[in-house]
Amino acid sequence: MNKPIRTLSLFCGLLFLVLLGNATYLQYFKADSLSKSSLNRRVIEASFARERGAILVGGEPVARSVKADDRYKWQRRYPQGPLYAHETGWFSFFSQSGIERSQNQVLSGDDPRLFARRLADLLGSGQPKGGSVELTLDPKAQQAAYDGLQALGQGIQGSVVAIEPATGRILAMVSLPSFDPNRLASHDLSRVSKADSRLEGDTAQPKLNRAIRTTLPPGSTFKLVTAAAAIENGLYDAESMVPAGAGYQLPQSSSVVHNSTGSACNPQQITLKYALEWSCNTAFAKIAVKLGNAKMKKMAEAFGFNDTALTDLPGEVQSVYPTLNEPNTALSGFGQSDVRATPLQMAMVAAGIANGGIVMTPHLVDELRSPDFDSLDKTNPTTYRRAISSATARQLTDMMVGVVEEGTAATAAIPGIRVAGKTGTAQTGRSDISNYAWFTSFAPADDPQVAVAVMIQNSQRSNGEISGGGLAGPIAKAVMEAVIGK
Repeated sequence: MNKPIRTLSLFCGLLFLVLLGNATYLQYFKADSLSKSSLNRRVIEASFARERGAILVGGEPVARSVKADDRYKWQRRYPQGPLYAHETGWFSFFSQSGIERSQNQVLSGDDPRLFARRLADLLGSGQPKGGSVELTLDPKAQQAAYDGLQALGQGIQGSVVAIEPATGRILAMVSLPSFDPNRLASHDLSRVSKADSRLEGDTAQPKLNRAIRTTLPPGSTFKLVTAAAAIENGLYDAESMVPAGAGYQLPQSSSVVHNSTGSACNPQQITLKYALEWSCNTAFAKIAVKLGNAKMKKMAEAFGFNDTALTDLPGEVQSVYPTLNEPNTALSGFGQSDVRATPLQMAMVAAGIANGGIVMTPHLVDELRSPDFDSLDKTNPTTYRRAISSATARQLTDMMVGVVEEGTAATAAIPGIRVAGKTGTAQTGRSDISNYAWFTSFAPADDPQVAVAVMIQNSQRSNGEISGGGLAGPIAKAVMEAVIGK
């Protein structure tokens, strides 16, 4: 064999080995991930040929499949559309999101735990079906949260999250503006493409789940974290006298911090409890400086900042408490500077206090079931981390009850029920961007069943009309009432 032929033979042999290696890699090592990929059209078309399982809330379907008189055989329907859109997501030929994506294997029937059922369907005459997913959401709480945000009027941008403190079950998760997932699940692919383009081009970002993907300064709701750090580090307790005053010049700065509650915070010395009740910025700025950035950051992280905790719904972003210099540490004491939080994060702060200092891992999926309604998996409550001691949690609870009964959160009061709460209004410092209204709470204070966080990002109101107690407090009240049955 002459040299050119030998070289060509070796080259062809090498190409064959590369081809063989690639085929082995794709069919063995990558087969599972490729079959699960949202871009795999063959798998998606196969999914449309069989009945996809339902997504349930309170035993009722909020996503289900119905027979279709076209090539795809089954049509995905979302009976209550925008109410659960950010949780269910959508299932279309082009893409999937939310629970439709994270629990796709069960819903499509491809989960390994459904192998016996698939085999029986193959050997028998039964039609293949997917399993169902039961969510933790409370339909009354979800509706109360949605209606509360809607009542604020056109152009509202905001979110509500409610958690069961003892378990981490998410009882409500609403983000406005919302969208109709039915328009993205149509079999008319041209209409789907146009609907998606309109949603993507909407500056209000209706597809954005603000509950877990929007981080904003939490304002005075973050004073709960500052107060927790002060008590845990032995600096103060609820009845300790703390420095306050009408103004506070930031260290190494000419900027002055002021209060937004009139003259209530003007005395030079007040109790920590009173400072929380009347949301005294000067007091919490001074406390944060005295604690220092390291201790403030450690406490924030104990509640979940700089981390994510939600694993069964895609897309959660981290709430942020960064390393700060002294003047910005002062501002962080009342939730300003570069502190950023999601509504889920602030609900976790309230839930941790309500649960004796233990933050439970938040979860949205309650149970996975086979097409025959046999349980495949049940989510058991797990501890995310202990943020504070039970003694500190009791002090903070009493202080938060004082906020509702004596201070700035009267709008969340429920007759006959002790409610613990905290208002917050985060300043944007810009005339073209509205301030943010926050509220976080739990009830009953003596036996907590629900912890709530409400965030109003844009209410189409002037900054003088925006406050956590005025806008967000009544929504939190309605959600708590829905859960506890008032």
